Amino acid sequence: MTLNSLEEEIMSIFWKLGKAFPKEIISYMEDPIPPYNTVLSTIRKLEKDGWLAYQIFGKSHQYYPLIQKDDFNKSVFSKMYHQFMGSNKNSLLSYFMQEEKMDIEELEALVKSLKSEK
Repeated sequence: MTLNSLEEEIMSIFWKLGKAFPKEIISYMEDPIPPYNTVLSTIRKLEKDGWLAYQIFGKSHQYYPLIQKDDFNKSVFSKMYHQFMGSNKNSLLSYFMQEEKMDIEELEALVKSLKSEK
């Protein structure tokens, strides 16, 4: 599951709103806002690709997501973990420790939390 930046912005708005008409999506977009036809074409592509479905209201279409945000996030993370970190747990942990400035106390709290969930 991959999305380009415009698709991801549009899907983020759908995940936030739940369902929306294309004009509503545009009202939530950040500047620079693409032309209406570009947004509509992208929404239609997302629908064709199975990301969105719609209900018809007269001449308008109200779209809603078929793919949930959690499923997308898991897919993105899995791809990153397997392709870019070689499925290496040490690389993953090192990333969070160094790049995300996770300290040892946070790591210990996480381990304790995970142990209590068992």
